[in-house]
Amino acid sequence: MKIYIASSWRNIRQPTIVMALRENGHEVYDFKNPHPGENGFHWSEIDPNWREWSIIKYRDALNHPIAQQSYYSNFNAMQWADAVVLVLPCGMSAHLELGWACGQSKHTFVLLDKEASEPELMMLMADYICVTLKELIGKLRTLEPTKEGKRRYITDGMYDDLPCICTEKCPKTCSGKSDDQVDCDCEACSHAYLDGLEG
Repeated sequence: MKIYIASSWRNIRQPTIVMALRENGHEVYDFKNPHPGENGFHWSEIDPNWREWSIIKYRDALNHPIAQQSYYSNFNAMQWADAVVLVLPCGMSAHLELGWACGQSKHTFVLLDKEASEPELMMLMADYICVTLKELIGKLRTLEPTKEGKRRYITDGMYDDLPCICTEKCPKTCSGKSDDQVDCDCEACSHAYLDGLEG
């Protein structure tokens, strides 16, 4: 699976998570090393005194060629990815990236920090909220991308005899069997089946 890691430069877990996901067979975009020979974006490339910027200078810097190039490098990777993983702790940019991915119906994950932080209600937008890297890797194994970019859940027949829990809400014809629910791409079936896997 193609994965975009949304996190912070200051997050010391990010390199380990990138490596672990790659070792498990995933293609992972690393914003700290986006392309061979590149070390990612730093505001200091635009101005060594960037921490002293006024809000006007900050706004102007967003249009600097270096900032624009780095933005499109990351955004193109977000579009390329099948899944976006938010690795806490991180800042506003990473949360914007996760929010965009939710709106695009990509697979979305939040990997919580080891230390408890202030609860955030809108994390409910994400498909999965994981507390360990092991749990994240396990959740990723239940999913596979389709050519159409729609969600597809790998069940290996284990849910064949279960009833569809969204039959009444499904806008399409549903036989009431879980196999049809897996194959159906309507929002009701996707969310209901995801809830079933979570349970």
